[in-house]
Amino acid sequence: MSEQLKPLGGVLDGVLERLSIIEAKLGISPGAALSAVAPAIVEDEEIHPRLVAYDEHIQRTLVPFTESCTALGSEMESVGASIGEVWDAVRGIVELGTKCKKPADVPTGLQPHLKPCQDAMAKIRSARIDRKFDWHLKAVMEMLSCVSWVVMSPPPSPANFVKDTIGASDFWANKVRKEYKGNDKEGPAHVKFCDTMKAMVLDLSAYLKEYHLSGLAWNPHGKDLSDAKVGEASKPAAAAPKAAPTTAAAASAGSGAGIFTELKKKQTGDGSSAATGLKKVSRDQQTWRKEFKNPGGDVPKPTSAPVAAPKPAVAKFGAKKPLGPPKCEYQDRGCKWNVENQTKDTCEGGVCKVEVTDVKQQVYIYKCENVTIQIIGKCKSVILDSCTKCGVVFDNVISACEVVNCKRVQVQATGACPSFSIDKTDGIVVHLSNEAISESSFVTSKSSEMNVSWPDDAGEVKEAPIPEQFMHK
Repeated sequence: MSEQLKPLGGVLDGVLERLSIIEAKLGISPGAALSAVAPAIVEDEEIHPRLVAYDEHIQRTLVPFTESCTALGSEMESVGASIGEVWDAVRGIVELGTKCKKPADVPTGLQPHLKPCQDAMAKIRSARIDRKFDWHLKAVMEMLSCVSWVVMSPPPSPANFVKDTIGASDFWANKVRKEYKGNDKEGPAHVKFCDTMKAMVLDLSAYLKEYHLSGLAWNPHGKDLSDAKVGEASKPAAAAPKAAPTTAAAASAGSGAGIFTELKKKQTGDGSSAATGLKKVSRDQQTWRKEFKNPGGDVPKPTSAPVAAPKPAVAKFGAKKPLGPPKCEYQDRGCKWNVENQTKDTCEGGVCKVEVTDVKQQVYIYKCENVTIQIIGKCKSVILDSCTKCGVVFDNVISACEVVNCKRVQVQATGACPSFSIDKTDGIVVHLSNEAISESSFVTSKSSEMNVSWPDDAGEVKEAPIPEQFMHK
């Protein structure tokens, strides 16, 4: 030993001598302390929070459900055990997500790892049990469809997908509840089976909402899923009461707590502490930054953040879409006139004229705005669809005039029209001629602000509203 290390050696010898005296007083052998610390360090393996939460979900809901299956007999006990295997297989997939990166095709990548889950479900599907458990088995099979959340991507979210499976499962579970209602001997066990199964699905939905909101969570810094071996996931840890902290945990906790205790002791009455008076380290003094690692040694001046380019304007939700190209043409197929996307700018004088040459022809008017459609001649029918601030004038109609999804429109019949149909329209005025007054009828639904005007015997125009609401007694 060199002359410089001799004083340090004396100090170490003194420390070891004092430790041996303390061990002798406490009755601890030197090897026992080391052996007590070693297992604590090995067993203190960190478990991902997603796995911890999933294990809690298993202990909280799966265990009561399997116990309720056992209470129904040996046949349902085997079904409960298979469901436990399904949940354990899903746990292995969750653990893979904590260790592996997300593959390009999730269902294909997880296919080999889904085999334990599929085998357990096949075992349930092929189970030969008493006929009185048919509804129980059907409820279980509907419930097991929620397991496919591991390979799905939203929408819908996995939490909502799992929650929606309760409806199909409850369809059969409610039959079980009804069958055993009032049966004080066997009823409670069967009702508990239904209740614990529903609680398990609801708890799984809550777990997915917290940890797998947009699908199975993956580790972006993990290994490739193709490198993972099938069945390499660990088994879920059994629930056990919380034990006292191990030696290693206590030591690590003590070191952190000791630092804060020492800092608190140094705090004075005026609030000053060991950290009082320390200066803030500015950016140009932070030598760990990459700017200080240049081979030339020159420290570049910090540059200002680049100005983000302005984002293109995005159309607001519900914004009005532009109209398509205007049309006013006749189609031989169907004997129909198509009048589409007409406005006051596309028509001369704001009037679009349609000349009907055959009574078999019908006129279909679609998405027109601020324009008047004049139909000359007798036609089969007139349909006004999704128009705004339009006026329609026609001579005679054989069948009916229909107005659908329109706003603030006016319809005038200069001749006869047997029927007017008004649906989902807000604001319409129908002008009738003397010929149409006696034979016209109105059928309305989901519409408002409807009025009808007609000339009386004196030639004066009268107007009356069409009721929107009715009171029945």
